[in-house]
Order: sequence, then structure tokens, then C-alpha cells
Amino acid sequence: MSEAFYTDKAAIRASFDAAAQSYDAAAVLQREVADRMAERLDLVRIKPERMLDAGCGTGYMGKALLARYPEAQLLELDLAPAMLHIARDRHAAGGLKKLLARFDRNRPAQLCGDIEALPLADASVDLIWSNLAIQWCNTPDAAFAEFLRVLKPGGLLMFSTLGPDTLKELRAAFDGVDGYNHVNHFIDMHDLGDALSHNGFSTPVMDMEYLTMTYPDVRAVMQDLKGIGAHNVTEGRRRGMMGKTAWQRIGAQYERFRHDGVLPCSYEVIYGHAWKPEHSPKARADGAQVIEFRARRG
Repeated sequence: MSEAFYTDKAAIRASFDAAAQSYDAAAVLQREVADRMAERLDLVRIKPERMLDAGCGTGYMGKALLARYPEAQLLELDLAPAMLHIARDRHAAGGLKKLLARFDRNRPAQLCGDIEALPLADASVDLIWSNLAIQWCNTPDAAFAEFLRVLKPGGLLMFSTLGPDTLKELRAAFDGVDGYNHVNHFIDMHDLGDALSHNGFSTPVMDMEYLTMTYPDVRAVMQDLKGIGAHNVTEGRRRGMMGKTAWQRIGAQYERFRHDGVLPCSYEVIYGHAWKPEHSPKARADGAQVIEFRARRG
């Protein structure tokens, strides 16, 4: 069943394809979150043979992942072909060309696909990295189930996504303008943690922080979202243009949040990581499964 707040996958692909050329200039938040998320890799011990960057965008993290794990093969996956083209060009121009020519098996491979239906074999990757991509899923359970399927036993999932307070000022600015959805729907951190456990991951760890971008006016907020392809793509969105009066009302309602001469745009950033168990859960006589949580050895 489709809900009004579900995202339209065709619209997502078209939006990110259209934004591919402008993405890097506008993706300040995405790079900041990726860098903060990368610091969390210092806290885990893993030596992957194959890594998947699920929702890679223009490939910002590819070079960093290969520098951290130089013996690993990198797979970059995105829903938008235009993003993958830029990711490929980034590697060719980013100082990796000569290095990768020596180790052809380590050359990043680009895959066009949906993280809710990964085009990968079972137990084929050791590390899944996914930065600010899961929020585009209508059913995170499907994405987590796919992540678990393609991870090898003992493999690691590390991801970031956005929580319900994201774009709260913009949501308030559109309040009462009409009966349509104007801001994407975001899922609570605790629900995501529950989904990890329900889908068979062990020792999930979740945390959250707020990051705030600032803008001179509401038009700049909307232009920035368009620049990264992150404008409204819900099924219940308005399909036609809004009039001048509606935009004036939106601007006036956003002005209530102005502080120190700028308008804030809030992001609730959620970080999570979890492991695929070394062994499959044990089945009980009543059909239930017993999941054993064991501390990983250094």
C-alpha cells in the first residue's frame, strides 16, 4: 500500500540525476556528516576485502575508504546514473588513477541500483557504508534486510540518515498553505534501531546530533535543497506550481525563526552501526528465533 508520505523512486532518480552537476557545490552537510561518520570507523576493527558505498552520490567517500582499507575492493552504488558518472570521473581525476592501474581488482566499480533491492550476491561484502541515503527508503526494513543478505557473517553496516526534526522550520513554514505534503518524511532513531534488531543485526549502536545550516532567506533554503536533489519527492506532493501569495505566506512563516540575521535549517542526523552475526539465529520449536549477542574479539 502506498502512503502519501512515501517517496516516489522515479522522482528521486530524476531529481538526483538533474542535481548531479550542482551536487558537490551544495553538499556541505553531506560531506560534514560523512567526515563525522568516518571518525566512527576508528572505533571498530575490520579488514574488509570488499566494501559497498550504498547511496554513494558523487563518490566523496570513495577515496577515504580506499585510503583506510587499501587492500579492499570498493563498490559504489547509487539510484541515479548521473551521480555514478561523476563518481567515476572523480576517481580518474583524484590521484587514484596510477595506483588503481597497478591493482585492477581494486578499481572502484559503479553499480546503478536501489538499496532496497541490491544487485549483489548473498554474503558478498564485508563492509557496507551508507551516508544519508536510507531516508529515501519507504521501508527501511527492506533496506536492512538487503544489507544483512549481502553482508558476510561478521560484516559491518555503518550508516547515517535523517530523523523527524529535520527541516522542521521548513515544515512549519508550509503549515496551512494547502493540503499537500511539502517536506519529506523521516523516521525516528528508535524505530530504526528496532528495525536493525528485527532484521537480524547484532549489537546495534545508535546515536544522534543536531546540525544547523543558516541562510539569508527561504528562497536560498529551497535552492540549496534543489542543488543536492533533496527537494520534496513524496507521493502526496503538489504537482503544480504555487502562486505568489502562497510563497509570500511561506516566507512570512519561515521568518518567525530568524535569529541573528539568518534563517536556520535544522537537521537531525542519526548515526548507526551493527554487525551481521557470525552464525544464523537458532530456531526454537515454536518457530521463534533466538539471537545471541556476543562481544566481538579484538
